[in-house]
Amino acid sequence: MKTKSFLFLLISIALFACKETPIVDYQIIPHPNTIIYSSGSFTLNNDAKVYFTEEVESEAKLLKDYLSSDFGANLEFVGQDKDADIILELDKKYNSEKMDGYKLDIDKRNIAITSNSRAGILNGIQSLRQIIRKEGDKLLVQQGVINDYPAFSWRAFMLDEGRHFKGKEVVKSLLDEMSLLKMNVFHWHLTEDQGWRIEIKKYPLLTEIGSHRDSTEINHFHSEVFDGKPHSGFYTQEEIKEIVAYADKLHIRVVPEIEMPGHSSAAIAAYPWLGVTGKQIKVPTRFGVQYDVYDVTNQRVLDFFSDVFDEIIELFPSPVIHIGGDEIRYDQWNNSYKVRSYMRKHDLKTPAELQVFFTNNISNMLKEKGKRMMGWNEITGAKLHDYQSDQDTEESSQKLADGTIVHFWKGDSALIINTIKSGYDVVNSFHEYTYLDYNYESIPLSKAYSFNPIPNGLPQELEDKVLGMGCQMWGEFIPTVESMQKKVFPRIAAYAETAWTSPANKNYDNFLESLDYFLERWEKEGIVYGRVE
Repeated sequence: MKTKSFLFLLISIALFACKETPIVDYQIIPHPNTIIYSSGSFTLNNDAKVYFTEEVESEAKLLKDYLSSDFGANLEFVGQDKDADIILELDKKYNSEKMDGYKLDIDKRNIAITSNSRAGILNGIQSLRQIIRKEGDKLLVQQGVINDYPAFSWRAFMLDEGRHFKGKEVVKSLLDEMSLLKMNVFHWHLTEDQGWRIEIKKYPLLTEIGSHRDSTEINHFHSEVFDGKPHSGFYTQEEIKEIVAYADKLHIRVVPEIEMPGHSSAAIAAYPWLGVTGKQIKVPTRFGVQYDVYDVTNQRVLDFFSDVFDEIIELFPSPVIHIGGDEIRYDQWNNSYKVRSYMRKHDLKTPAELQVFFTNNISNMLKEKGKRMMGWNEITGAKLHDYQSDQDTEESSQKLADGTIVHFWKGDSALIINTIKSGYDVVNSFHEYTYLDYNYESIPLSKAYSFNPIPNGLPQELEDKVLGMGCQMWGEFIPTVESMQKKVFPRIAAYAETAWTSPANKNYDNFLESLDYFLERWEKEGIVYGRVE
């Protein structure tokens, strides 16, 4: 009898040992390209050892900081000994055709992150953070292998501080969230009608005058209701350097936007000779498209842009400079005898042609300085607005400079397809899907998630001309950090997955499950978020 009981016990133990441990699915945003699970979990001790190749020391330090703040772990760096709990290894041969991807391999011995770039190593680290789970006093990671890479090279978030200045700590917090979501371009809208937010030492009045306004329109566009409170703020060049360096450690490119020829009232308020009329104006308190524009026929104005770019280029290593170019009212150009004479001299029949002609001058200027120009899709000369007449924007004989990146935000799909067929690279930020200033009735989370940067009807062989996408936090009606956060979060996570994950791997229900990690994180960080549905 005892023998039978003993045999039964052995059989029970054997059956229990053979029973597979349930797989704990990875919940990662953005969702990876391929995942292969293995049975079991790796236990990550609080004093885990980390091996890293010399080139990724900075990323190893970030990993140490992240796991300390996230889980209280105290990682220990080891030298040449690969017998470690976590291995970070740069391998130029790994998936060399897909830059910034990574392999995250978790088995019973260790966790290994491999990539062909430092940015890829960090991307792997950001995925690892999301799949570590705490059970009692243990840190566990489901065993498996992730091979992952981005669908698009341009994965951008834009912050407009021309309308409402936020400050460097807010920007750093946004950069942290972007990095966790594998977004790699911070598009920084720094000049506007209602405020010039960056120090230019050769032109100190840009910030002494242009960064201040007396009051601010509230509630909505054309409300004619004002808060009566002065608003001001700008970044010194030292603060710009600090933020750019912070972003660089996170492998985020900072692309500055210096608006021209419209959205220029703050600069004209500082230096009236920049404008068409030469008259003194005040920094506007109303939002919406203003009438004052730069006098692009004045060589002194072009010299001003060259001087400004010289200082901008010293601050921003980005190969791309954004020049805006959107929403120009042509009234002042049409009403100026000097501007019309200039147009006749250069055989420019419409103000839209003048804009393209000017934009090409700026493109050549930036090219000589080693930079590539980018602008909103008005720079093609297309008619996008009711306040521009057909006569002002009839088909242009002016061809936009080669190499320009066209930032598409408005118009039908034929416009973006024609732009691509004309040979231009495009970033797709179609406003009906990507404008974060729109409320959740206009762009609910599900609609944000559904966006595809590749327009319907684009020939497959031209799809690589779509560099990626951006989402835009325009600043008119976000006076506080909380009002900004509520519009950015959680939709930024949807845009991050849209920019990284191939459409075949997107699943909205899975995305919502994975979002729980971020909702808990944002609550812990004190970040206010909007509707999740």
